[in-house]
This record gives sequence, structure tokens and C-alpha cells, in this order.
Amino acid sequence: MADNGSDRSWTGRLVELGITLPPVAAPVAAYVPAVRAGNLVYTSGQLPFVNGELHSSGKVGAEVSEETAKDAAKLCGLNALAALDSLVGIDTVVRIVKVTGFVASADGFTGQPGVVNGASELFGEIFGDVGVHARSAVGVAELPLGAPVEVELIAQVIPDVPE
Repeated sequence: MADNGSDRSWTGRLVELGITLPPVAAPVAAYVPAVRAGNLVYTSGQLPFVNGELHSSGKVGAEVSEETAKDAAKLCGLNALAALDSLVGIDTVVRIVKVTGFVASADGFTGQPGVVNGASELFGEIFGDVGVHARSAVGVAELPLGAPVEVELIAQVIPDVPE
């Protein structure tokens, strides 16, 4: 079992749920997918890539439905977990601390919290109580590459993992 304050392995939980983490999305600019500072891991904003392609593009409330955007947010969450896993291993997660979701929003669209629930619900499903987190859901005019959603997270990890 992982020494993450849980009596279970998060890798095992992913298997139970039938979830496979995707390959880490290649950065589209000058940054790295995740950075560790002490016992916190910060991911860069993750877009809804599937096999190197955007799941959807456009603004939510116009070209992209709220349900499609929620699915995209879940993919962003999976990509964030993949970035974390590649850096320190998912079994080191003690808690998901904070999630920030950015939603490319058409004029008048105010359903950002429901969209970002796609990522939040994923983290709750995988991590249970330690997946419940602080969160911001922010409507924006545009996102990189025309993505409808971008998600970043901060996770607490066990402190004795080498940096």
C-alpha cells in the first residue's frame, strides 16, 4: 500500500474504476507539466487533449454545450493527474488541495461551476474525501488553441518522496 495516509493505493483505485491515465500532454509553450515544491505539486493548466488532439474547441454556451465542456473538464483533470503521476507517482497523493478551472465562455454564459464539476467529480470519485478540494471556476474570453476548458490543480503529496 502507498504511504499516502490512505489504506489503499490510488493506482489500485484507478484500476477498480477502469480509469487509465493518459500520456502526459506535451507542453505547447515554455513550461513543464508539473512542479514540486516541498510537499505540494502544482500542475500547469491542462487542456482536454485525447491522443494529442483537443476533445472539443470553442466557447461554452455557443459552439460547445455545457455537457461537452463538463466532459472536457474531466479530461483536463485526467491530464493533470497524468502530469502529477509522471513527476511523483499518483500513490504519493495525500490530498487534492485546490482546483482552478478556466472556461472559455460565450457572452452571458454563467455555468462555469457546473463545467468544472467534471474535474472535481473525477477527483472525488478517485480519492474520496481527500479528493474534495477548494476551487475556483473562472469564465474567460479565450483559452489556448481554442480549448473550451483548462484545469490546473495543487496536490499535497507525502513529504519523503525525493524531489
